[in-house]
Amino acid sequence: MGGTLRKNIKIGSDVNIVLKKDQRSGALTQGVVSKILTNSPQHPHGIKVKLATGEVGRVKEILSEDRSDF
Repeated sequence: MGGTLRKNIKIGSDVNIVLKKDQRSGALTQGVVSKILTNSPQHPHGIKVKLATGEVGRVKEILSEDRSDF
């Protein structure tokens, strides 16, 4: 599932994001969403989130809806 719609992304979701520094290469970083930073309902490049590790980027893939161990 893509990450362009805010309603599809929940805190605790397991996602792949692209970091600002990796936008040219398209390298993905996997993590758990700790905060949703984009306020609009959709964004063509992906909803901006903060991961539990503190990394910030745009969601490219939603891997799972919610992780119960978060």
